[in-house]
Amino acid sequence: MPIKSDFSVNENQWTLLPNGELFWAPNFMSLGEAERHFDLLRQQIKWRHDQITLFGKTLPIPRLQAWYGDAPYCYSNLTMLPEPWFGELLNLKTQCEQVAHSPLNSVLANLYRDGSDSNGWHSDDEPELGKQPVIASMSFGETRTFHLKHKQSAKKLSLELTSGSLLVMAGDMQEHWQHTVPKTKKPKGERINLTFRYVYEK
Repeated sequence: MPIKSDFSVNENQWTLLPNGELFWAPNFMSLGEAERHFDLLRQQIKWRHDQITLFGKTLPIPRLQAWYGDAPYCYSNLTMLPEPWFGELLNLKTQCEQVAHSPLNSVLANLYRDGSDSNGWHSDDEPELGKQPVIASMSFGETRTFHLKHKQSAKKLSLELTSGSLLVMAGDMQEHWQHTVPKTKKPKGERINLTFRYVYEK
């Protein structure tokens, strides 16, 4: 359920927001199924600790990540070459495509090791994602808070991304909204987040 939000979201169906569309399924899969996926992904994904350069400073990214798919991906002056798909990721990609009604050919995997790992305010609006990109986000493991903020009105929507949940952002969301997974001082275990998208080759 949403918390500290200016908007209400319908569960298990599409919600129209100002300048965007959102699908939110907090119980997309059972906790047992989500736990099984977490264990497999934790072991099989080739996690790496990358660095990014922002405003002339090179800093370690506050989480582990990996890139799988059909094309390279560039963000924050970092170019990620894709690892080859494996069965578990392809199965989850197909599930996301069925809900999103859109093809997806790549996934950014993030591993949040504890509450100090985070993802700052940003939009997934890189040129290679095209206009109106569809971003399908699956979560496994620890629950983390996810905030969305409209760039013009500054109104917010907050969700608790539970294990086994699915969040799909579509329409003009990436043009008009930003999102973040902030740090927290609360004790937190590991969380794996998969964000599927379609990358157009240059």
